[in-house]
Amino acid sequence: MPSITIIEFDGRQHPLEVESGHSVMQAAIDALVPGIMADCGGSCSCATCHCYVDDAWVARLPAPEPAERDMLECALHPMGNSRLSCQIRVTAACDGLVVRLPKSQV
Repeated sequence: MPSITIIEFDGRQHPLEVESGHSVMQAAIDALVPGIMADCGGSCSCATCHCYVDDAWVARLPAPEPAERDMLECALHPMGNSRLSCQIRVTAACDGLVVRLPKSQV
């Protein structure tokens, strides 16, 4: 299984083993990672799973679809590496992925 790391705003790290095909959001929810609220349950209709993809990974992930880009406009403090974690599907190619959670979701 691919390994990913979710880092809370305060720096606390959550290394996770994630089954391929699951979203980063689902992995965070399953592991009880604070800061991922996922109010819409992963349907790309809120921004409560907003995260920042580590710069080394931005170009390695598939680009966000238009619906995700639109929803990111609702996120607090979006940046060029912002993503909705519900829209990042974990695959073998994601092994080592690092995402950080924004302060707004503390």
